[in-house]
Amino acid sequence: MEQIHSGPMAGRTVLVTGGTSGIGRATAIGLATMGAHLAITGRDRGRTEGAAREIRAAGGGGVDVFVADLSSQSELRRLADEVLQSLSRIDVLVNNVGGYWNTRHVTVDGLERTFAVNHLAPFLLTNLLLDRLRHSAPARVVTVSSNAQAMGRIDFDDLQGERSYSGARAYNQSKLANVLFTYELARRLPATSVTANVLHPGVVRTSFGAEDPGRAQRLFIPFVRPFMKAPARGAATSIQVAAAPDLERLTGRYFANSKPKRSSKRSYDEATAARLWQVSADLVGLNTPNRLTTSDQGR
Repeated sequence: MEQIHSGPMAGRTVLVTGGTSGIGRATAIGLATMGAHLAITGRDRGRTEGAAREIRAAGGGGVDVFVADLSSQSELRRLADEVLQSLSRIDVLVNNVGGYWNTRHVTVDGLERTFAVNHLAPFLLTNLLLDRLRHSAPARVVTVSSNAQAMGRIDFDDLQGERSYSGARAYNQSKLANVLFTYELARRLPATSVTANVLHPGVVRTSFGAEDPGRAQRLFIPFVRPFMKAPARGAATSIQVAAAPDLERLTGRYFANSKPKRSSKRSYDEATAARLWQVSADLVGLNTPNRLTTSDQGR
């Protein structure tokens, strides 16, 4: 006999990128317990399947698994194709994947990894899945940023850190880019039922930055780890923004501690946001007629 799922998210499909560990897995588990059908992405099939089993056990429903390295644009496009083939609807897209690299790494596309993973990946994936989100309306795009956005600055003269690289500066820039992207997306979807919001999850106890930690991280994190949020608490804001009924029509907002907050002054610069969108579209090859362009505004 087929199990009938109940809960406030019953009948809704949620895609969470980076759902194998930390905040992403906790977000997926939380939404599964609310009755949502989950789909998660991860780089390693074994770890992703393991996380899916855990999410199924918590929520009792099905979990779709997609394996892709989101630093690669070809993998992102393959991922989007597989998602569109597998999921007839996407009610919520949670752009959760992110990383910190202390030294400069270059992706297969020749781009600086922090900018590619933290900003260009959600930018491209959201655009590729936008039609499915529109057809599933009311739908939501939820992007995980960080309070580091307050220290960020978009350096259009050296976006890739080729002339001068700092792990912290690259990370801060990418997190500000998340907020600018979200606000610009909200402006470009004014007449649709797809909302776009962005959030700071808090300082959470995860393996974040472990691949290539900076000296400050190596020395500082062991001392403050006991005072950091557990992933389940860190996921609370993501879950709230993804699922709260009273947020169904709220768009273009920044959340922290599950409440709307003001983001940095730079994040509200519409000229910077529009320029970043154009530069990003060029970098990922999205300048095609069926994608969201400036001409879509106000429709």
